[in-house]
Amino acid sequence: MHRQNNFKMGKGKRLIYALVAIFAFLGVTFNFSLTATAAAKHYTELEFGPLPEVNLPKYERFVLQNGLVVYLMEDRELPLISGTALVRTGSRWEPADKVGLAGFTGAVMRTGGTKKHSSDNLNEILEQRAASVEVNIGEAAGSASFEALSEDVETVFGLFSEVLREPVFAQTKLDLVKTQAKGGIARRNDNPNDIASREFRKLIYGKDSPYARITEYATVDAIAREDLLKFHQQYFHPNNMILGIVGDFDPKQMRSLVQAKLGDWRRNPRLTKPALPEVSPAKTGGVFFVNQPQLTQSSVLVGHLGGKFDSPDYAALDVLNGVLNGFGGRLFNEVRSRQGLAYSVYCYWSPRFDYPGMFMAGGQTRSDATVQFINALKTEIKRIQAQPVTAEELSRAKESTLNSFVFNFQDPSQTLSRLMRYEYYGYPADFLFRYQKAVAATTASDVQRVAKQYLKPENLVTLVVGNQATIQPPLTRLAAQVTPIDVTIPVPQQQSQN
Repeated sequence: MHRQNNFKMGKGKRLIYALVAIFAFLGVTFNFSLTATAAAKHYTELEFGPLPEVNLPKYERFVLQNGLVVYLMEDRELPLISGTALVRTGSRWEPADKVGLAGFTGAVMRTGGTKKHSSDNLNEILEQRAASVEVNIGEAAGSASFEALSEDVETVFGLFSEVLREPVFAQTKLDLVKTQAKGGIARRNDNPNDIASREFRKLIYGKDSPYARITEYATVDAIAREDLLKFHQQYFHPNNMILGIVGDFDPKQMRSLVQAKLGDWRRNPRLTKPALPEVSPAKTGGVFFVNQPQLTQSSVLVGHLGGKFDSPDYAALDVLNGVLNGFGGRLFNEVRSRQGLAYSVYCYWSPRFDYPGMFMAGGQTRSDATVQFINALKTEIKRIQAQPVTAEELSRAKESTLNSFVFNFQDPSQTLSRLMRYEYYGYPADFLFRYQKAVAATTASDVQRVAKQYLKPENLVTLVVGNQATIQPPLTRLAAQVTPIDVTIPVPQQQSQN
């Protein structure tokens, strides 16, 4: 009995101690919360120190006798090595009747195995080492990449070299990617934003332009294994590549490894730089509409042909973009916040390296607010031409642009990738630093000047993807003629014959 009482008293003391501790914790927390609340500032009152100076990490550049350009950049932070080969190729050079060929070539280079290793064997070796080898061919460039632990780099780089030099393009893997592509075609009208983006590019560049054309069942069916072999043989040569490697390695050993695996790869002496497809605006105005009766809102894009990164006014145009775009930008403040016309609203001066990009503004809005939303977009585009930006707007846009600049150098691989791309497209290695200085020097008058020079309100192409029955007032309030766009997916040839 006595022992039981002691036990009860012990439990009581522990309970009291626990309660005291809880109240003490709550008191400290409450006091801390009061202090934090008292010290809290509005985000506009926050002060930040100057941005750190950005410097390029040390790197080595050399060229093998076969013409392969090589960049090496050490990074000893982790026992990892990664590399990328940029190949001068792209879907913009594939035949018009075989759209999809470039992408298929990149995919099956990796999945189809090599002369020495089957696809399964290749996968097994890489998985055992937690390594990867990937290939992708996009619109304006091809890339092949690898990642490996430092201790496995010789094996993985050997496989990477095989994929570059000796892919076999297994028919079964080609059949698989063609099936997947057809699945994508069948689903391409599921998302209204995807429809808007796809059809807008056709309006700007022309539906047959390499920068706007899309895969169809017929173009997929027209592609054979021999086409992939021919495409690879046309573009994959050492004197048509830039290889960059970054990570935990000894430069002399890495140079020897590159020489051993790729040095005996013969250059193509007849290789010529392919001519760029010509670009001219397909439309210089007009209102276009894709009817999607199931929608309760409209996806809107307005814009016209834009420019390139090497424009002398690129920095000022980027600041202009910052004035219009993002939280605190004119479009957000006026169209979304004050008028309440948009779920999302944005604007981009979107340049490209070696062909004109696009200027576009848009967003998503209620069906019954579609016309008002489009008019509000156009009003803001005209207003930035007519009214100088305020000192506050200029400061916010420049700070935002310069703050994001430092994220271009978060890690050495990112920096190396930029150096390679600048060489690929013929830009100076210090292009980004020139841009940084130009942004810092941009004035309010510069912004208004480029707005007047480059924005063309009278040539805006307008595209709406929405429900025709619920768009009130109708789009004819914007233009007497509204051109419908048919996005019906062409039926596969075999199915149409049946």
